[in-house]
Amino acid sequence: QVQLVESGGGLVQAGGSLRLSCAASGRTFSNYAMGWFRQAPGKEREFVAAISRSGSSTDYADSVKGRFTISRDNAKNTVSLQMNSLKPEDTAVYYCAADLALKVKLTATYDYWGQGTQVTVSS
Repeated sequence: QVQLVESGGGLVQAGGSLRLSCAASGRTFSNYAMGWFRQAPGKEREFVAAISRSGSSTDYADSVKGRFTISRDNAKNTVSLQMNSLKPEDTAVYYCAADLALKVKLTATYDYWGQGTQVTVSS
């Protein structure tokens, strides 16, 4: 089992920044590809960003490219999502996820999920 705990969500004005963090425990963190997803009210969960086991590969949804950056620290068992130039449409619950995939994974079929953290962007 892998336990994931997100933090860093909150309320921010449009154009502002937030940094989400996800702390992992339970298994060898570097064995897992990591991802961030989000779900807005009434919408399906959608891919935001993903990072490979070593951190050498990343991928992003088109809607966040150039604004969001995913990173990981395998020594600290954490993955982060730096979100800049936030827009009201970024408002959602953001979830951290872990998977034994060998490469970055864009689909919402990860093995383990956190409880989510709310991000609200006001206009």
